[in-house]
Amino acid sequence: MVYRKTGRPSVIAAEELDVPRPGPGEVLVRMAVSGVNPTDWKSRAGDGSGTPPPGGWQVPNHDGAGLIVGVGNGVDRVLMHKRVWVWEAAHQRPWGTAAQYTVVPAKQASLLGPSAPYELGAALGVPFLTAHRCLTVGETMPDRIDPGSFTGRTVLVQGGAGAVGNAAIQLAAWADATVIATVSSQAKAQLAAAAGANHVINYKQQDVATEVRKIVPRGVDAVVEVSVTNAATDAAVLGMHGCVALYAGTAGDEVRVPLRPMIAINARWQFVLLYTVPAVAKAIAIEDVSAAVVDEAIAVGDEVGLPIHRFPLERTAEAHAAVEAGAIGKVVVAIDDDPAPSNG
Repeated sequence: MVYRKTGRPSVIAAEELDVPRPGPGEVLVRMAVSGVNPTDWKSRAGDGSGTPPPGGWQVPNHDGAGLIVGVGNGVDRVLMHKRVWVWEAAHQRPWGTAAQYTVVPAKQASLLGPSAPYELGAALGVPFLTAHRCLTVGETMPDRIDPGSFTGRTVLVQGGAGAVGNAAIQLAAWADATVIATVSSQAKAQLAAAAGANHVINYKQQDVATEVRKIVPRGVDAVVEVSVTNAATDAAVLGMHGCVALYAGTAGDEVRVPLRPMIAINARWQFVLLYTVPAVAKAIAIEDVSAAVVDEAIAVGDEVGLPIHRFPLERTAEAHAAVEAGAIGKVVVAIDDDPAPSNG
């Protein structure tokens, strides 16, 4: 699936392209599933002018999972026919994951293991790596997420039914944090609880700051934040040396916080964009998320509060429209249930 100008989902159309050849340091992946994230539709929509993407054409979507069927010079052939999850495929590159094949740097194809579902692999990149950064960026938070690393710490996940919110809950719960999530409905409360949240607050019916302070009078250690509109609440619930990590927003958004109370607790307000996260922090996140997969600590589907919405490859435009419309859960494009090994 390709778009040659930015705009509405309808700019995405099927095209027959030659299978790309992996260059030095690259791998060719036969795709099983492509994941769709807000960043994908925003890139496709562009600035409203309808200009072409940087290279003149673009296969959309950053995340996905599949089978390595070719390797370039400098890449160990032991990777051939390994199941992998792919991240940042379309970042400053024309080959995204909404295709039968894609080519990415070898470091951007992480081992998925023999049994993890491809749909899980397609859901890991943007949501889980973003969540990892939000959870670990605080001054007093551990750099690594693994069993027991968050024991004694409390995390507030604003928007616990979203994809990043769900990932943050699953990772924090795996690390033994006390997890508080906010939602806007009873249905979303059930999703956040299924993900592993210990406490769920409906911000439409309850005062979040009051309820959080009841649970943890000293304040929370970390806030995973989806909206700048929650800044006042975040400031009110932060504990000593607490950190608010903001990962979403729109052009023109501004953050206002009370200066002296934040100085008094040495608070940190951190802005997070996955593509420019420091290389060391991103490498750690990939290792930890991969370990969580091996440990079967993270998953996708109704049972963990992340319903899957599946579209076939030819309906990628509809998948984009669903994410743009705010679909609750994970939208994926199903390409090949069982990508067959190839000589590559």
